Amino acid sequence: SISSLFCSGSRSSKTFKPKKNIPEGSHQYELLKHAEATLGSGNLRMAVMLPEGEDLNEWVAVNTVDFFNQINMLYGTITDFCTEESCPVMSAGPKYEYHWADGTNIKKPIKCSAPKYIDYLMTWVQDQLDDETLFPSKIGVPFPKNFMSVAKTILKRLFRVYAHIYHQHFDPVIQLQEEAHLNTSFKHFIFFVQEFNLIERRELAPLQELIEKLTSKDR
Repeated sequence: SISSLFCSGSRSSKTFKPKKNIPEGSHQYELLKHAEATLGSGNLRMAVMLPEGEDLNEWVAVNTVDFFNQINMLYGTITDFCTEESCPVMSAGPKYEYHWADGTNIKKPIKCSAPKYIDYLMTWVQDQLDDETLFPSKIGVPFPKNFMSVAKTILKRLFRVYAHIYHQHFDPVIQLQEEAHLNTSFKHFIFFVQEFNLIERRELAPLQELIEKLTSKDR
């Protein structure tokens, strides 16, 4: 399973940000275990489907935390290659450049280097995941009405980190022998957002060819 990849000794366990843990014994922890078990079967299309009788918000929440942790790990392995000098702008190839705004602290989008942008982005995601009113960890606490729109924004932004890694840092990924790991993680992410229609197609454009290649085998 993907999580066992993270734990094997050969991998650098360097995360970019602290890992977000789902409390053991909670229902969300059970859901995470279910997700890991179905991932182990190798059928990613099946693995992303909403388990019978489960709440969609909760399923999206658990998987969003999991993707944050995965991307955290993947970016953590290549931070040495993603510097102010190598990546003065946050881009995903020559046609796509991202400027940061979070709507609260930074309202007007600012142009910044990729490491700075990813730092803003991952800190922002972490703040959302830690907000109990948005991502309740206690049983019976309802999800807020705007939960799905927040989750969509988080996933849209996390996608940009994958896009940046693929476009600007694929060589070190190959050198570090992380390619299969990155592809599996990204494929899982794409199947998930496709299953629940969570990211608009135009947002996925920087990796459209790769998405078609990774998903065509599993139609």
